[in-house]
Amino acid sequence: MHWKKLKVWQETHKLVLEIYKITTGFPKSEIYGIVDQLKRAAYSVPSNIVEGQSRQSTKEYLKFLYNSRGSLEEVRYFLLLSYDLEFISEHTYQNLEESYEVASKMLNGLIKSLRSTL
Repeated sequence: MHWKKLKVWQETHKLVLEIYKITTGFPKSEIYGIVDQLKRAAYSVPSNIVEGQSRQSTKEYLKFLYNSRGSLEEVRYFLLLSYDLEFISEHTYQNLEESYEVASKMLNGLIKSLRSTL
């Protein structure tokens, strides 16, 4: 299956686009701080799915999915930090947190499925 057809990739790609939208409203002083880190962590999630899916073995694929999962949790932290610093509203935070929770479950499901084939 091509990576573009993976539901977890589609979901996390959509979330990257959302992160790019919300960070336009962050303070300019955070361009090289939270904004940069948040964007990097966000696009790392789907890009690791892509790279892993393109590898030759399930073991390699899993390695990249674990990296993706780590980046996903990093995004969740930066969203909490952004909320605590009042860069995003509670509504925005809650919506993104829920979306990232769904993505996390999807990613964990893919990992579990692949691990069962080893």
